[in-house]
Amino acid sequence: MTSNETSKDPKSVYDFVVKDAKGDDIDLSSYKGKVLLIVNVASKCGMTNPNYAELNQLYHKYKHKGLEILAFPCNQFGDEEPGSNDQIVEFVCTRFKSEFPIFSKIEVNGDKSAPLYKFLKSGKWGIFGDDIQWNFAKFLVDKNGQVVDRYYPTTSPLSLERDICKLLGIQ
Repeated sequence: MTSNETSKDPKSVYDFVVKDAKGDDIDLSSYKGKVLLIVNVASKCGMTNPNYAELNQLYHKYKHKGLEILAFPCNQFGDEEPGSNDQIVEFVCTRFKSEFPIFSKIEVNGDKSAPLYKFLKSGKWGIFGDDIQWNFAKFLVDKNGQVVDRYYPTTSPLSLERDICKLLGIQ
């Protein structure tokens, strides 16, 4: 299965193969049993600094308890992620010292939307509608690969801590 293919009727995020920032195929089933926070990121957004800082805090606090953060760069909002995958990784790892996985740049809306994002957006989100509104929209995925919540780009990652702990089974 290539990164552009999925099973015809995906049942969970584990049914997807995506490309990491180096261009290697990553089977998301390798994250089975973990709680995932999937975020579309950008380097030149007004929300970049606080989001990366807080994502790093969450990751350091909960990575050993089963949390994985998956960052998908996207340049669909205000041309705020114009760099190459290498430039994005360099920026994130140098400026923010982020250790969570950074994937290949994708589109999250429109006809060329990545299959994973089509799946993430397929839930019944009420006022959110289908499209991603901006950089740093967040999807919380349980240990079974099911999307349990979607958060606005302006939602602080640290405000998700209670929801993350609940899924991790931490009081």
